Amino acid sequence: MARVAGISDEDIQKVRAATDLVSLFSERVPLRQRGRDFWCCCPFHDEKSPSCKIDPATQQFYCFGCHEHGDVFSFVMKTEDIDFPDAVRRLADRAHIELHESGGRGGVSRSYKERLRGVCQETRDFYHQQLMRLKSPEADAARSYLASRGLGGQVPAHWHLGFAPGHGVLMRHLRSRGYTVKEMVDANVVVSRDNATPRDRFFNRIMFPIHDEQGECIAFGGRVVGSGEPKYLNSQDTPLFHKSNILFGLDAAKAAMTASGQAIVVEGYTDVIALSEAGVKNVVATLGTALTTQHIRSLSRHAGQRVIYLFDGDEAGQRATDRALGFIDESMTPEAGKVRIDLLACTLPDGLDPADFVDKYGADELRAELKQAKPLIAFGIDRHLAQFDLSTPEGRTAAFADALALLAPIKDSLLAQDYAVQIAGRLHFREDDALERLSRLQPPRRAQVASSSSSSRNADHQDRQVALSSQPQTTSSVKPAALPQSERTRRRFEAALIRVCAHHPHLTLTHADALAQTNWHEALHAQAADALLDCVAKNPTASPAEAAAAITQRAPDATVLLVSRSPDPSDIAAFAAYLVEELSLGDLSDTIDAYRSQLARPDGLDSQERELLFQTVAGMQRDLAVRRQAQRDRSTFTFGET
Repeated sequence: MARVAGISDEDIQKVRAATDLVSLFSERVPLRQRGRDFWCCCPFHDEKSPSCKIDPATQQFYCFGCHEHGDVFSFVMKTEDIDFPDAVRRLADRAHIELHESGGRGGVSRSYKERLRGVCQETRDFYHQQLMRLKSPEADAARSYLASRGLGGQVPAHWHLGFAPGHGVLMRHLRSRGYTVKEMVDANVVVSRDNATPRDRFFNRIMFPIHDEQGECIAFGGRVVGSGEPKYLNSQDTPLFHKSNILFGLDAAKAAMTASGQAIVVEGYTDVIALSEAGVKNVVATLGTALTTQHIRSLSRHAGQRVIYLFDGDEAGQRATDRALGFIDESMTPEAGKVRIDLLACTLPDGLDPADFVDKYGADELRAELKQAKPLIAFGIDRHLAQFDLSTPEGRTAAFADALALLAPIKDSLLAQDYAVQIAGRLHFREDDALERLSRLQPPRRAQVASSSSSSRNADHQDRQVALSSQPQTTSSVKPAALPQSERTRRRFEAALIRVCAHHPHLTLTHADALAQTNWHEALHAQAADALLDCVAKNPTASPAEAAAAITQRAPDATVLLVSRSPDPSDIAAFAAYLVEELSLGDLSDTIDAYRSQLARPDGLDSQERELLFQTVAGMQRDLAVRRQAQRDRSTFTFGET
């Protein structure tokens, strides 16, 4: 029997049959049904109109915008940034299918992990019963505390809240259910150190079960009842649980994140529950750690790229703010492109935490505060400047150095230069001094680590650029005379489209999706297109002068592009459509060439993948031929050398 990384083909087919591609997509993006097929905005590139089709009959998807395609396994590989065997394992977990693996993968067997899941599930149910039924002063105090926080009534049942009495009560209960002490210790609900008598890990605590993304209980957080330290105690890492990867409440929040397009990150379990019960459901909490790259990746699968960090207004919240500033890296800059993260920050007034704020002022007031959230970098700059006396030269000088230091991790970005100029203006320093000082900053080691993590975040985007080295690179370092004729023609088309859209900004709106999706071969053209899109997004009735100003502000070298001679046809709308189609055909041709290069390599693909890629290329070639003929039939435009 054929095996992939120790997983039998029979098990792979069993997982495939148990997994519905439409259901997988619906967990990530809203779907629209058209006939038998489903359509959505592609989760692999930015777009406003649905161009990704899911065929429930064939269980295949295809995006007509970025040309991503595949089945349930390739979908998970791309969205989770994992390899094929791990995608099979992930979907097997989702479908509750036990895989029979051979070859010694190492780690904990899947059947043993299921036993640990059973321990956690039984523990969750036991703790919940203790909270609801146990008659003791400690349990009464736990119930009173929850009620005082607005978490009484049906809330404990909805969130499976519990109470841990300690004294070995849980261990005896789990033994009666057939679980061993080793299983309890490995699930971290019981502890045993230095051959001491095993004991319950949690004692006299209100229990918050922690679930994975699929809603399975895998760990716990406990808040002490009354006084005691530590106030909050989480499970340690186990074969099921890694706190740097898990967010409390994500299983309950992911649908609301998809619907709203944003995620809210808070600091505590009670904040998540209080906000969700008040109607703000797209909220999660970290588990005693700062926000990590893996957290961001998990959130972006559901909320796009917009994440709001909501801090308490007290001293602990301010410390959390300082920790969050350590997350500033290249993923926040325009250069990150389609994998850019919009990480924003917001601090609540009056020293309130989110739960108290929503209880006092209501959900609508909280939403109003969230609308005032600032980009994390701007938020950090404001916070740092506020720590100095800006009325004195000494205070301004110290603030100048301190605020600029925040930009060290992104010092080479245009965004850093923009913020440096803003800092100079606010503190009455020369812009040149700010930019010169910025250039001399050294990225801290944490930024270098973040850069590595950022590369990991970019992995799924890079994987989609198949054989990228065979495609024209977005660069302006090659002199035009050294380029092939076809490439010079391509760049003239790009320049012409930028000029047309700058001179007729309403056409930028008409072709916004095309401008956003084009694989620009010239860096200057890419910058100009981004500037045009930003301009009309802010002002749909922008004039040509405003459009040109937006471009030259983003890319000063674009002035020559805007004043160059270009065809001036009578039907400018038709000309723009012609250029858009030419660039789209060029991108499709580049993609075909890249796929053909991959097919030509003797290794790297199994027979099934090779056949699927071959069929995809054949279909693309047919599509290209039909569209090229139609383009030739309607073309009345000509280009000479520029």
